[in-house]
Amino acid sequence: MDFFGLVAMFGGLAMFLYGMNILGTGLEKVSGGRFEKTLEKLTSSVWSGVLFGALVTAAVQSSSATTVIVVGLVNARIMKLRQAIGVIMGANIGTTVTAHILRLAGVESSSFLVRFFKPETLAPLFAIVGVLLFMSSQRKGRKDVGQILIGFGILFTGMLTMSDSVAPLAELPQFSQLFSAFENPVLGVLVGTVVTAVIQSSSASVGILQALSSTGVITCASAFPIIMGQNIGTCMTPILASIGATKNAKRAACVHLTFNVLGTAVFLSGTYLIQYTIGFPFWNEPIGMGGIANFHTLFNVTITLLFMPFARLLEKLVCSLIREEGETAQAEAGIEALDDRLLVSPGLALDYSHQATVQMGRLALENFRASIQQFERFDQKAEERMRENENTIDKLESRLGTYLLKLAERELTELESKRLNELLQVISEFERIGDYSMNNAQNAMSLFNDRIALSDDAWQELQVIGEACGEIIELAIAAFDAEDTSIACNIEPLEQIIDLIENTLKDRHVLRLREGRCTIQSGIPFVETLGSLERIADHCSNIGVHVITHMSRETDIDRHDYLREVHLGNSNTYAQLYQQYDQKYYAKIASQRS
Repeated sequence: MDFFGLVAMFGGLAMFLYGMNILGTGLEKVSGGRFEKTLEKLTSSVWSGVLFGALVTAAVQSSSATTVIVVGLVNARIMKLRQAIGVIMGANIGTTVTAHILRLAGVESSSFLVRFFKPETLAPLFAIVGVLLFMSSQRKGRKDVGQILIGFGILFTGMLTMSDSVAPLAELPQFSQLFSAFENPVLGVLVGTVVTAVIQSSSASVGILQALSSTGVITCASAFPIIMGQNIGTCMTPILASIGATKNAKRAACVHLTFNVLGTAVFLSGTYLIQYTIGFPFWNEPIGMGGIANFHTLFNVTITLLFMPFARLLEKLVCSLIREEGETAQAEAGIEALDDRLLVSPGLALDYSHQATVQMGRLALENFRASIQQFERFDQKAEERMRENENTIDKLESRLGTYLLKLAERELTELESKRLNELLQVISEFERIGDYSMNNAQNAMSLFNDRIALSDDAWQELQVIGEACGEIIELAIAAFDAEDTSIACNIEPLEQIIDLIENTLKDRHVLRLREGRCTIQSGIPFVETLGSLERIADHCSNIGVHVITHMSRETDIDRHDYLREVHLGNSNTYAQLYQQYDQKYYAKIASQRS
């Protein structure tokens, strides 16, 4: 092979790997994380785990990607190690689909239908249709489908280029001697492992082997050990992904490695035992693309069926290899769920970011209720608990902000980008609600330290507005959690009532100061608390608008325009809800003497 032949071979390899990459990216965007969410919902059944693992991997064309996601889910304590074992086993079967697609290049027939489905025909057809969809369509979904077709086209083109460029190698005796050396099972397994570990894709390394098989010098004896080694090499990606993870996540990666190493050892021993006793008639015969695809599938299906009954023993083995000693669990479950390994699936990463944001809201609500109670009876333990919650809220805000910015660098659909922007806005709103709750607690502490108590009238008024603020925070959390616009529509009328109550209470407080029924020392913390409650309601209003904007599927809704329309009284629903909250809260204030 001359210089130009080498350039063509490595150029074909580059196109093949790039095609596989954009194919996987396109499939992931079309799936929108649905495949990965299915993984999360698996039962403890190993059979269902194997089935789902095979289907997911066949869809995303990468056992490494599936296993990395599983490592992330185990690390976040969302999936149990026993569930992960079945998915990992199934991933090995699903990854064989690529080889069967590529085998079409080796099919010879004069039939129009067969020729139509050969890569020589499909590659340009996929590329043409893919480019037309990608360049002309305005819809994101069609662009993603176009990307998938382009990926297939580039992949097939790269495969054909490699096959054509290596054809002259068949005439070189050195090339035949090289693959004869791989008939040594240990050397063959080692080569398959190293090559796959370097390119981090068993599908790609099997595809390269299929391209080389077109020379006709690769025999079954040399191909079988290489294919088995490729299964071990694909474990490199999950192993790298498990670095710095919890012990269970490391165990999930270890399951992948242990399963493939033991499977290779058992299958290799069985294969050579049969060869040296009975003998395979095809052992020294050249192997084609179809033969490689068939053996790849046979190997993975066999070892999966063989090891499935021993899933519990496999779990015990990896647990004994990676012991519990020295492991420290993180305190915040929401922070644990924000695993960088899940960034490969934007839909799944957004789901767990959503859950962590809801947790922020619940902690802020807990702190708010505790802060109001501090005015009635100050409790030092409650104060410490609030500070712990506030620390967790701050950590969640920081981790979520960093996590979402990392996610923003990925290829996202329009809807995923919109969800990400909403999350960035809402985490800021919940964090501010937590800050204002701590301000309230600080005001209560100031009164306690100065041995000053609120008057009975002030305490009753604070209870009413505090109850209204507690409800509006609950509504904001519920609306955001369920993405329910019907709940979100309750927020704005209640926010207006809280504003009305705050203004009324400030006027009454000034009157009490003038009449000498209240002191300035108690009055300042009271007024500051009223201001904090009004701002909390404003932040809840912002969350409600974010939910309504997101669920509208529009991007051009302006918050101020929306609120202006609502306040103009054009909505009967708003008017009815305003009246209800007026009777529920403001009527209590109106009935109290000033």
